[in-house]
Amino acid sequence: MSSLHTYWKFARPFTLVPPMTGIFSGVLLGYGATHSALHPVRVTLAVLAAGVLNAASNALNQICDITNDRINKPHRPIPSGELTLRQAWIFTVVTYALALAMVAVVNVETFAIYVVAALATVAYSAPPVRLKRHPVGSNLIIALIRGWLLKVAGWAAVATVLTSIEPWYIGSIYFVFLLGATTTKDFADIEGDRAAGCITLPVKFGATWSARAITPSFILPWLMLPLGLALHILSGNPVAILALSAIMLIWGSYVAYLINKDPYRLVTEGENHPSWRHMYLMMMVGHLGLAGAYLVHNLR
Repeated sequence: MSSLHTYWKFARPFTLVPPMTGIFSGVLLGYGATHSALHPVRVTLAVLAAGVLNAASNALNQICDITNDRINKPHRPIPSGELTLRQAWIFTVVTYALALAMVAVVNVETFAIYVVAALATVAYSAPPVRLKRHPVGSNLIIALIRGWLLKVAGWAAVATVLTSIEPWYIGSIYFVFLLGATTTKDFADIEGDRAAGCITLPVKFGATWSARAITPSFILPWLMLPLGLALHILSGNPVAILALSAIMLIWGSYVAYLINKDPYRLVTEGENHPSWRHMYLMMMVGHLGLAGAYLVHNLR
C-alpha cells in the first residue's frame, strides 16, 4: 500500500499554497471593501477547499500526462510506479468531491465559482477537450482558474460579487499576470509536451519568441493598479496600492530581464531557473500586498 507521503507528493504540496493564499487574500479584500462580517468557519473552508481542489487538479493532470511525464518527470508517482492508475483515480475523485463539499457550506456564489473552476480544470487536462494541447487555450484556462476566479471566489465568501465590478477587476489583474507567467513552467517540458501532442508556446514558437511574448504579463498587471484607482474602481488605500504597483513593476521588470537574458536556460533548468521562483513569489506578494492595502484602508 502506498504511503501517505506518496499521496502527499502526488498532490504537489508546493503548488497548493498560492491558490489558498489567493482565496484568503480575496476574503480580506472583500472584507476591507464591504466591511462585511467575517465567518471564520466559512473562510477556513473556502481557503482549505482551494488547496484540496488544486490537489485534485494536479492529480488529474498527472493521470492525463503520463506520456509527458515519462519523458519530462519520470520521478513522479505514476511513471515511477509508486502509484497505480486506480489509486490515482481514487485520490482524484475523492479530492474533487471533498473540495466541493467543503465549499458548499460557505454560500451559493462561492460554491458556483468553485464548480466552474473544477469544470475548467477538467477541460484543461482531460480528453476530449484537453485545452493543455493548445498554446492559447491552456494559458487562458490557467489564468482564469488560478488568477481571476481566485480573487472573485475569496471575495464571494464574505460578500456578494454580483453588484460590484471591483472584485472582477481585481481578478483580471491576476488573470493578466498568469496569462503569460504560467508559460514559465512549459519551457523545460518541451520534449515531453511535443511527444504527447501538447502544443505549448515554447513547443510552437521556440524559447526566444515565447520569452518575449510573455514579458508584458510581468509588467501590465501592475499598471492596472493605478488605473483602477484613476477609474475609481479600487477602494483600498491609494498610497499603499501605488507603493505595491511600484514594487511589482520593478520586480516584474527584473524577472522579464532574467527570462529574456537567456531563454534557453529556462529549457535546461526548468523549475530551478530563478524566474520560476520569482513568479510564485510575485503572485504571493501581489495577493497579500493588495489585501494589506485594503485592510489599511478599512482601519482608517
